[in-house]
Amino acid sequence: MERKYYTLTETVQRTMKGPITMKKSFYSLLLSSIVLTILLSGCGKSAQDEKVQESIQTEAEEPSGAGEEGGTDLSEQSEGIVFEAQDLEGNTVTESTFAQSRLTMVNVWATYCNPCLSEMPGLGELAGEYDAEQFQIIGIISDVQEGTGEEAVEYATALVSQTGADYVHLLLNESLYRAMLGGVSAVPTTFFVDENGEVLDTIVGAMDKSAWKEKIDAFLEE
Repeated sequence: MERKYYTLTETVQRTMKGPITMKKSFYSLLLSSIVLTILLSGCGKSAQDEKVQESIQTEAEEPSGAGEEGGTDLSEQSEGIVFEAQDLEGNTVTESTFAQSRLTMVNVWATYCNPCLSEMPGLGELAGEYDAEQFQIIGIISDVQEGTGEEAVEYATALVSQTGADYVHLLLNESLYRAMLGGVSAVPTTFFVDENGEVLDTIVGAMDKSAWKEKIDAFLEE
């Protein structure tokens, strides 16, 4: 089936441009409308994504992982992923986290993306159903940059809580962009990474819990 991509309505996108100024009383209404609305299988990059990633690109030289149109397929990299980033709680996370589990699912999502949010409850359940030494999930928030305003981080944290996606979520920075996001053109995009930091597979678009579980079990059985 042909995969379709889209962005949310202009109204929702405007809430994510620049510093977030919405009152907290509006958060719950926005969260409910986003999480309960299940649309298609993926979102294109929004103006916010492009703004964040353009900012990172201007701070760096040509990102490794970016190439011709669409970027480089991470599965073709000869070396493992290397990065250093902060999670939503301010903890430092590096590529050494991959060595803690046989298989890591890296899910790149955005706060405006309904398909991303609609699959996150299932991902949260999967994260708790496996032994951490066998399988773990890491989220990358593609439209919230490290060092951004406190309200943006609080908003992303609220979405994580609302969806039950109780696993580590990283804020985007130059290191992560170079390592993994140079070739990402839509969200959600998901990478499966082994304990050596080698990418086993890349999937664009959302899937339901059962479909993800089938892929996870297949990798673990290999």
